[in-house]
Amino acid sequence: MALDGLTLGFIARELNDTLSGGRVDKVQQPEKDMVVLLIRAGGHNHRLLINANPTGTRLHLTDKSYESPLQAPVFTMLMRKHLLSGRVMGVEQMFGDRLIRIDILSNDEMGVTREKKLYFEAMGRHTNLSLVQDGIIIDCLRHVTDDMSRVRCMLPGMPFDMPPAQDKSAPDEAEAGDLLRRLKEQGGRLDKAVSACVAGTGALSAREICLRLTGQEQPQMADINMEAYSRQLAVFLRGLPAMAEPQLYVDEHGLPKDALPFPFLSMEGERQQPRQTLSQVLDTLYYERDLHDRLMQRTSAFRRALKTAEERALKKLSIQDEEIDSAARMEEYRVAGELLTSFGHMVQKGAREALLPNYYDNGTLSVTLDPALSPAANAQKYFKRYRKAAVATRVAAQHRENTLKEIALIEDAMWAVEQAQTQDDIAEIKEPLSRAGIIRREAQPQKKQRERQGEPMRFTTPDGFQILVGKNSLQNERLLKAAQGNDLWLHAKDMPGSHVIVRAEGKEVSGEARLFAAKLAAFYSKGKGRQVPVNYTLRKHVKKPGGSPDGYVTFTEEKLLIVSCEENEAKVMAEKHV
Repeated sequence: MALDGLTLGFIARELNDTLSGGRVDKVQQPEKDMVVLLIRAGGHNHRLLINANPTGTRLHLTDKSYESPLQAPVFTMLMRKHLLSGRVMGVEQMFGDRLIRIDILSNDEMGVTREKKLYFEAMGRHTNLSLVQDGIIIDCLRHVTDDMSRVRCMLPGMPFDMPPAQDKSAPDEAEAGDLLRRLKEQGGRLDKAVSACVAGTGALSAREICLRLTGQEQPQMADINMEAYSRQLAVFLRGLPAMAEPQLYVDEHGLPKDALPFPFLSMEGERQQPRQTLSQVLDTLYYERDLHDRLMQRTSAFRRALKTAEERALKKLSIQDEEIDSAARMEEYRVAGELLTSFGHMVQKGAREALLPNYYDNGTLSVTLDPALSPAANAQKYFKRYRKAAVATRVAAQHRENTLKEIALIEDAMWAVEQAQTQDDIAEIKEPLSRAGIIRREAQPQKKQRERQGEPMRFTTPDGFQILVGKNSLQNERLLKAAQGNDLWLHAKDMPGSHVIVRAEGKEVSGEARLFAAKLAAFYSKGKGRQVPVNYTLRKHVKKPGGSPDGYVTFTEEKLLIVSCEENEAKVMAEKHV
């Protein structure tokens, strides 16, 4: 339901009450389809977020900070030129539908006060944000040409035309007689008729209205006294503003699922969590999902590079395995050389092959010869091949070990990038890969360099032990270096995942704390969601081999726990014990 017209009506009234009379102090455009206005109103700073992405369309206040690009887009520059220091005169929903107008008074270059209008259209794939003055489009987030739409052209310098009007009743202007006429024209199921006749009502809100007025979510109009219902509906729609009581609707795991402007009788009451404002609800609902989606979009090239690097490393490993298998024949070369040395007198001159007694197995061995060489020279040739193969085996084994470490680092990165929440997290994932030569190091502008290292996740067990959880190889490395010898170290067995450290602080780590930490190690691993074997041992038994990549360790004296940790359990652990 999130942003149907009914919900937008509530958010428009909320924004109008909060922002009217406020001053526009800052304009940001963190993404091409997102604008953030910093507005000083009522003695407080407010961030107004406007997202015109069709998959994350919304308008609300946010307490989240967003990073601006190094070079401001043209739309941002125009918004700053026309809106900075302007006064917000009002926020209004138009026609009871998914169109919001924000009126702002600001001075132009000549000091003349002019009225600017921001139109936000939450219309699915036609979602847009337009800056308008005197009915003319200054600019809009999404340009729409004649080739793209036969209905409306949305380009700078052109008149701003309202979206095509829908023949529906606006809730704040609802009249019983008009509603009755419209509903009867629809016929059939009442909830569908309400959705078709009342602006801004989606399927969910229409069913809620029917339930409240008839006791049924999907009644048939033939079973309802429509004259009485139409009068009730008109009163209900006009009374909507007084019903504001925002609710965050969560799923069975306690995760945000929907935004409700007031408690819905048609939805489970225990899953509805009240919030002070609808902005808080929408901010909670969209932020994490939106952040993750955007991050995944921005890191798609990186994830493809990781996949390519993995395929390249696996191919290299296959070649190295073949080299080792080939070199494994070196023992045959040594035996052939020794037999030729011992029984060279049995070899006929110019022979290409000799069948010699093999005292190693009490049998015989057929030895291939170079007919141009003496038995002794053939023996030396076999010894030389043996020595060469021995060296090749050692080198191939070392190369194979390095390749396995490289694959482990890549797999850790592939896991970590799916858990990443910020660009700083991504930068930390890339750094060990760059040092290892797996990916090319990116040149970063000075302003974009990270000012501080990413912090590990922190938890506190019910009995008071502090737990640190690394989010990537670099953080795992730092956790290991900072840990004390008697701290407890945990990691999911034989799979990418977080290093988990339980700080002992001079005490013996309790069984309760160990189980708590093991569950975290399972959840923050590739095995998340199933039974996971978790290794644990004291930090002093964990070693980092010289020259190994970040996060790579060996360990001894380990023990094993098999645990699982579901999403809802991890969420409770985070909320109650951080």
